[in-house]
Amino acid sequence: MKQKGFTLIELLVVVIILGIIAAIVVPRITGRVDEAKVEATKVQLKAVRDALEQYKLDNGFYPTTEQGLKALVEKPATPPAPQRWRQYMDKVPKDAWDRELLYMSPGMGKHFELRSMGPDGKEGTEDDIDVWK
Repeated sequence: MKQKGFTLIELLVVVIILGIIAAIVVPRITGRVDEAKVEATKVQLKAVRDALEQYKLDNGFYPTTEQGLKALVEKPATPPAPQRWRQYMDKVPKDAWDRELLYMSPGMGKHFELRSMGPDGKEGTEDDIDVWK
């Protein structure tokens, strides 16, 4: 009686073929995911920049570094107190890697600095995403 099934060689050939396909496809997919996260973070930064500009139009100044981006969600308790504050965003945003955005006001050469640490999560590296670039 003949047994039905696959031989070890047949199984190894299938595993090798699947490995080759994975080696080709996975980098392309993961590269696209990283690109999408970078683009999503850029969009988020622009939305926060717009909210900061609206804050300045209403109050005459940007939130201080101490007040932070939380000033776009809740009225700041620390001076300077905004006289015409309103809620500018529903929640304090994070980047696509679920990390806090970096905000500093006044900034270096700009009214404020706003950026994400990017994919590597380290501040001051080449992959940082800056709202002004």
